[in-house]
Amino acid sequence: MTVTPQPHPVYVVGAGPGGLAVAAALRARGVRAVVLEKSDAVGASWRHHYDRLRLHTTRRLSSLPGLRIPRSFGRWVARADVVRYLEKYAEFHDLEIVTGVEVTRIEQEQEEWILHATGGRRLVGCAVVVATGFNHTPRLPDWPGLDAYTAKAELVHASAYRNPTPYEGRDVLVVGAGNTGAEIAADLAGGGAARVRLAVRTPPYIVRRSTLGWPTQRSGILIRRLPVGLVDRLTGLLGRFMTADLSAYGLPRPTGGLYSRVRAGAIPVQDVGLVAAVRAGKVEPVAAVDSFEGGEVVLADGSRITPDAVIAATGYRRALEPLLGHLGVLDERGRPVTGKAGKTGKGGKDGKAALPQGLYFTGFTNPISGMFREMALDAERIAGRIARRPAKRRA
Repeated sequence: MTVTPQPHPVYVVGAGPGGLAVAAALRARGVRAVVLEKSDAVGASWRHHYDRLRLHTTRRLSSLPGLRIPRSFGRWVARADVVRYLEKYAEFHDLEIVTGVEVTRIEQEQEEWILHATGGRRLVGCAVVVATGFNHTPRLPDWPGLDAYTAKAELVHASAYRNPTPYEGRDVLVVGAGNTGAEIAADLAGGGAARVRLAVRTPPYIVRRSTLGWPTQRSGILIRRLPVGLVDRLTGLLGRFMTADLSAYGLPRPTGGLYSRVRAGAIPVQDVGLVAAVRAGKVEPVAAVDSFEGGEVVLADGSRITPDAVIAATGYRRALEPLLGHLGVLDERGRPVTGKAGKTGKGGKDGKAALPQGLYFTGFTNPISGMFREMALDAERIAGRIARRPAKRRA
């Protein structure tokens, strides 16, 4: 396919898996893409995740466009191997990546996109793809007494957790029962912590990573296009076989339809050791954190505990407001107004404002079908839309 030379490149903000995938897909179509990364290397977030982490999706369904993940990495790819893959991916596709450059503001001027970046840079692009990541800025709830507590006791966000070694022989409270909190609690229980408690506000659906060789991810792919109510009913009927029941151990069964909760952003927890740890008494579910008083943690049921350390697995913010909040493209939660990659125009079918021409997002959803898989599909869609537009109208 012949592509008319562009007056300006496409700028991709972020050198994580989503940004690299879009850049590779654009390069394959003859479109110049420049990736801007604020850190000093690709895959920065993956470099700083906890050591035990593995992809919850299979290797076969997690490859990015144009390069498969090596079979030697195994079915469930380890964190360090994800980093190695992303490094190889950038090298294999000969991507144009500029590190140490943070984009601080994006503006549209007629048919061009202006990116303001560190060092006083003013970059002009024909289009821009924002791929700064779903897990961008650690978030802590506004708990009463938090500031006074952290001045006296140890509390860290889960983003700072690496392995259980610093917590050997200690009493640790993990706050948040999503995939990160569940896995950190299991890691601590197997790594020598004297006591591990898991504070749970909303009991999660806990599912097996695979059953008889069938990965849960494939089920997620199959049901993703089905009506929410139908999936809720099916999973409700099969729930006792699909999900773990820990109600006898202090963790009630979840309420609400599984897929309804997925659509609201609550992805099921894939069990990589939590169920066994709870049943063995090595992880103790407790009520949600309500506040902090002095050196005590006050739980929602009124009980008070004094752990040696608190690890808050309380999620992240996208932190897109300074970058492009002035463009009116973010919803009330700070996420892109449209969930479909590259959907542009003057209005969306669902009544939401659509994105301006030339502005694209990838990696800002956490789909049940797997984030890497969806970023790979997004990359092809975005690159296809950009490549199909005449060069003079690609802004």
